[in-house]
Amino acid sequence: MDRFELERRTKAFALKVVGFVASLPKGRVADVLGGQFLNAGTSIGANYREANRAESRRDFIHKIALVTKEAAETQYWCESFEGADLGDSEVRRELLKESSELLAIFTTIGKTTKSRG
Repeated sequence: MDRFELERRTKAFALKVVGFVASLPKGRVADVLGGQFLNAGTSIGANYREANRAESRRDFIHKIALVTKEAAETQYWCESFEGADLGDSEVRRELLKESSELLAIFTTIGKTTKSRG
């Protein structure tokens, strides 16, 4: 998978997050969890796109670390929705699976880039 495919994948994920949050029932819990999930889930792709336009290798490593942190936070919120049984269960599972895969991908990118010194 090249960087453009991964940019498309993270954007598609962000749009799935938007759709999921939009479908949540209105209420304090869903609003708070949904807002956190929306921020983290949509920032993965935005930060990855920014990383691909980094000014230096060091800047790229820093920005990939931010992407990894956002992916980990997104996974946390997915798990929270699962635990609270909020939202469509099938969509939740798809989002959790994709957030886990994205976290693994960006963790690998970060480690590989750092190890190449």
